[in-house]
Amino acid sequence: MLLNRPVLLVAALLLASLLAILFALVTGSATASWAEVSAALFGNAPENIHTLIIELRLPRALSAFAVGGLLAVAGVLMQVLLRNPLAEPYILGSSGGAAVAALIAIIAGLGANLVDLAAFAGAMAATLLVFSVAQGSGSWTPARLLLTGVVLAAGFSAATTLLLALTPDRNLRGMLFWLMGDLSFAYEPTRLLLLLAGITFASWLAGRHLNVLARGDLQAAILGLPVPGWRMAIFAATALATAISVTAVGVIGFVGLVIPHLIRLLAGSDHRIVLPASALAGGALLVIADTLSRTLLAPRQLPVGALTALLGVPVFLILMNRSRRSI
Repeated sequence: MLLNRPVLLVAALLLASLLAILFALVTGSATASWAEVSAALFGNAPENIHTLIIELRLPRALSAFAVGGLLAVAGVLMQVLLRNPLAEPYILGSSGGAAVAALIAIIAGLGANLVDLAAFAGAMAATLLVFSVAQGSGSWTPARLLLTGVVLAAGFSAATTLLLALTPDRNLRGMLFWLMGDLSFAYEPTRLLLLLAGITFASWLAGRHLNVLARGDLQAAILGLPVPGWRMAIFAATALATAISVTAVGVIGFVGLVIPHLIRLLAGSDHRIVLPASALAGGALLVIADTLSRTLLAPRQLPVGALTALLGVPVFLILMNRSRRSI
């Protein structure tokens, strides 16, 4: 039975993800029955129902699933890279670096591809900066890492505020909402889903090596693992996942912190299980959060990042309290 537990967990999370997406298709300011959703999915619905389900709600739900999965996987990989259970893109400033770079590109009037490239460069630079400053001339510690990440995140927040102050008033509200997490215009999920599948599958294939790397650079090097190459690959994967997520839906925090810890509590620390399970759980969580954000005060929409923060902040404080002895 113990051998089947990881398989059962992944199967349960897959079912939960499907149910979350179906819940998102049914729920909204305009109600749709299960029969109407089923008819729309099979191409037998009236035009108004087809537009509501297939063109509006389904792409948004799939985008939320993909972004949630990307942020959760990025959190897992960042925790392996930095060997710190509190590491994740939002806390360590990667999301802030991507947001600042993306805002600069948007204000400069660059195209969508260049905005994505700028966000990737910003996330990569922020991650490298956190790691290099925290390490200094010796080995880094959890306290130094967290302090560096928090300080840099605050700096990126200040830079974001300055950029918003320079933004024309007609664009200010949209940018503010985007920075708090907004899926209102996330209607192209294909690229996000392909990236999630690619990063998750590649990380799953490298699960054994990630297990070794998580134990420390020295032990990994003794076992013959090329640590610098793996470190750079993880840097690139986390930066890419963070950048694409930020440019698609804005800054959403704490998904990469909460989900990996919950999965490790249920399935242990084998990354061959943690990674796919985190991708599914992160996706389901963000789909549910987005559905609530657009229905709780309908027709008004709440920023989904605020809802994930309401969950993530207490969990972060609990984890900080548990790890204070090691810090």
